[in-house]
Amino acid sequence: MKLEYALIRDTSWQSQADWQTPDTPFMSFAFWQALADTGAIGDQAGWLPIYIMIHRVADDLTAKPKSSDSKTEANIGNRHQTASIAQPVAVLPVFIKSHHSGEFVFDHAWAQAYARYGVEYYPRLVTSVPYTPITGQRLWLAADESLNEDIVKTAMLGVDDIAQQVGASSWHGLFVASELAEVANAALPTDIDIKHALATQDEGAAPIVIDTPILERQGCQFLWQNKDLLQDEQPFADFEAFLKTLRAKKRKTIRAERRKVAQQDIKCQRKCGNDITDEDWKAFYHCYVMTYAVRGQQPYLTMAFFRALAEMMPEHLMLAQATDSNNEIIASSLFLYDTPDNENPTLYGRYWGALGEYDSLHFELCYYQGIEFAIEKGLVYFDPGTQGEHKLVRGFIPTTTHSLHRIYDPRFVPAIANFCSQDREHMARYRQQAFEALPFNADNMPI
Repeated sequence: MKLEYALIRDTSWQSQADWQTPDTPFMSFAFWQALADTGAIGDQAGWLPIYIMIHRVADDLTAKPKSSDSKTEANIGNRHQTASIAQPVAVLPVFIKSHHSGEFVFDHAWAQAYARYGVEYYPRLVTSVPYTPITGQRLWLAADESLNEDIVKTAMLGVDDIAQQVGASSWHGLFVASELAEVANAALPTDIDIKHALATQDEGAAPIVIDTPILERQGCQFLWQNKDLLQDEQPFADFEAFLKTLRAKKRKTIRAERRKVAQQDIKCQRKCGNDITDEDWKAFYHCYVMTYAVRGQQPYLTMAFFRALAEMMPEHLMLAQATDSNNEIIASSLFLYDTPDNENPTLYGRYWGALGEYDSLHFELCYYQGIEFAIEKGLVYFDPGTQGEHKLVRGFIPTTTHSLHRIYDPRFVPAIANFCSQDREHMARYRQQAFEALPFNADNMPI
């Protein structure tokens, strides 16, 4: 038996197998259907999806690829079709993009370098959850399958095929789980002789030919963990139990911030799933839009998208609200969370907005309400989103994020590989410095 792939434009593959439950709600079919139904992905949004379906076939049943010299997006999906009795194994989503919006791992400098040399950087290929900087799986796996080098190699053959057809400069796998980064690094070439390649180019000679490698970048996000090291790593009993693990100065600061919210006559409450009313959604979206309006931007996601989430996956939704003295909603924060059957159920803080400036309200609604909810539900982790030092001092632990990159023009590979190598070293130093700045007592520092 061997692995082959097909390039598919629609989601018909979903009915061809039993698929494993993904590790986060953001890779659920419902979440992606909401994106598609409301125009958040698709040609008009600049996120044109192609699905690389990997299947297992007997050697003598493998159909020959249909030849095509076209590089038009319309023809993608007509390549490498296989016999109908092939067994589905995995699917990797790939987007054809002509911009960087909604990605959160940015390669603007690479695009600028291409432009300086008069080389087209667009289109480019991206594998990610659109508009969502969340670490997790990037392949849907069929039941009883597990990620391995053969699957990754076959997936990358599909990526390379798409790149050739549309003339893409590169592929970017963003916020991939550490397991995928490890398997990709083992399965594909990662190292090149950077110094020799750069020296050869500096001498004015023709660029040396380099096998297209997988280049890894690393970043840092901040994760709260529901683990009381003072109580044999048991979950926290309540918010005060969490505060006791912090140094006295930090405990005082957090308590002061929560008092400031109350002193403004602001009250907070949480609602889940079907308890979130239509009026709640309207108020939330008004707040969400304001977050973008103050920066002169349009929001990525529409009201229809959030209504679709409410209809298709209410069991994953929690809405924190802040009301003023007139009981009017003045701020909202929408979270998604894993169901208890997940191995490490996690709360994800994603969408926030407020109608004005209120002292400490962002910290209360986006962090402290989330921590309380995670403790209440027995969730293991709380991922509050991107960016960081203000999370660090509130007990969120620095963790490593991974992104994978494939550059198809060998002239640019050495410089970009060198950048990725230096960037990994820089981020490793940053994470260590962030870890040393954690606010925990000495006997409750995470391992």
